[in-house]
Amino acid sequence: MNKTIFEITKMDCPSEENLIRMKLDGISSIANLDFDIPNRKLTVFHSGETDQIEKSVIELNLGGKKISTVQTDQTEFNENANQKKLLWTVLGINFAFFLIEMTTGIISKSMGLVADSLDMLADSFVYGISLFAVGGTVIKKKRIAKLAGYFQITLAIIGFVEVLRRFFGDEKLPNFSTMIIVSIFALIANGICLYILQKSKSKEDAHMKASMIFTSNDVIINLGVITAGLLVNWLSSSKPDLIIGTIVFVLVIQGAFRILKLSK
Repeated sequence: MNKTIFEITKMDCPSEENLIRMKLDGISSIANLDFDIPNRKLTVFHSGETDQIEKSVIELNLGGKKISTVQTDQTEFNENANQKKLLWTVLGINFAFFLIEMTTGIISKSMGLVADSLDMLADSFVYGISLFAVGGTVIKKKRIAKLAGYFQITLAIIGFVEVLRRFFGDEKLPNFSTMIIVSIFALIANGICLYILQKSKSKEDAHMKASMIFTSNDVIINLGVITAGLLVNWLSSSKPDLIIGTIVFVLVIQGAFRILKLSK
């Protein structure tokens, strides 16, 4: 048995972990995957060479780089029987906040909230693909990934068009208090998801690690929308909301392309 360690610089939340799991699923030489999200490390226990594994990791464009490969005597691994239940839980939380942020974003005229709702939807897609493709064929998994990726890109493009319309039009100011309040709840929801998934790893990792939470893209986006809400109120301008919305739409499209890579 060999143990290969990868550094994955853009792996900052469980959504990226699931992308990697799906990408490496089907490589028969892999015995176990051990993720260290706070330190952005992936340890792969496998037999044979690392070429196919390394190629698959690099193809996701998450900043993957092989650090080392050594032999190991470890052949038994603890699998978490509750993994599917946990995935359903975080899928439910993410999809619920997609609906909440989309609804409140439209009502409050905040593109920041609308964009963040699509980011929540993107995470839901990743967890959903992980669940629905379990036990399914590779072709089934690729079809689901392709549909999810293109749907996500379509929604993001519609969002970009709306941002442009509002930027050059004469729109009312978004409701800054709704932006801030909803984003604070979304921030809490993301923290809960991270905690639930990290708690499932082992007793040693059950506690909340600040380094893990505050390096997460999802949390940074939430903080960005909160900041935009404060600036909307302070400057009496909708521009901060449109700027954060544009940034998040770009991140959503990047995530969509990562999902599409799973369909190849």
